[in-house]
Amino acid sequence: HSMNDYSSRSHTILTVHITSEQQAEGGVFISKQGKINFVDLAGSEMTKKTHSEGKTLEEANNINKSLMVLGYCIASLSDSKKRSGHIPYRDSKLTKLLADSLAGNGVTLMIACISPARSNITET
Repeated sequence: HSMNDYSSRSHTILTVHITSEQQAEGGVFISKQGKINFVDLAGSEMTKKTHSEGKTLEEANNINKSLMVLGYCIASLSDSKKRSGHIPYRDSKLTKLLADSLAGNGVTLMIACISPARSNITET
């Protein structure tokens, strides 16, 4: 069975758009815009270990693929030689949605929830 029987088996993204307007000299308004993405990533699964099948196996494979693409995008962006080349944002829906945030136009903070169990060390 899966590690979390009550998992939503999906990623979740909540995007908050923020707009600030200030009146400058001469009565002109200056508008600043930004956004905050709150992202909850589904956990990866070793499908052989969880014995997933059918729809659950398909979901696990899609989750694992999107996490792999996200990792590849981040690795490519952090390598100065690869950064100027092709970054595969379009290879998953997750990275398509996060492309502008991943491209270095903002600040990123990550909070990780990991399992302390020795049996989960390879998936943590």
